[in-house]
Amino acid sequence: MIDCLFCKIIKKELKVNIHFENSDILAFDDINPQAPLHILVIPKIHLATLNDLKEKHSPLIGNLIFTASMLAKKFKVSNDGYRTVFNCNNFGGQTIYHIHLHLLANRQLSWPPG
Repeated sequence: MIDCLFCKIIKKELKVNIHFENSDILAFDDINPQAPLHILVIPKIHLATLNDLKEKHSPLIGNLIFTASMLAKKFKVSNDGYRTVFNCNNFGGQTIYHIHLHLLANRQLSWPPG
């Protein structure tokens, strides 16, 4: 995806504050944070929405969630609590069409969000 913001970040065409990176995953600060701690965890392969997932992507999605848990411990928010969110398509609140997990913490989060 030539115009995908996250693909540009993966290719290091745009600078972000990276918290974790391996061969499959990148985690960095959200540029429009909705909580004091707001990190995006993304796969390095382009998948537009959760609807594009195949069974073969199950380990990758599990690793996104594991990475969020690891980062929650690193930033010492795991005991107080945190939220992980995947948004899917317009009505689900997705604005960038490259799947990503939001890790939000360091404030009381309400339900429903907003």
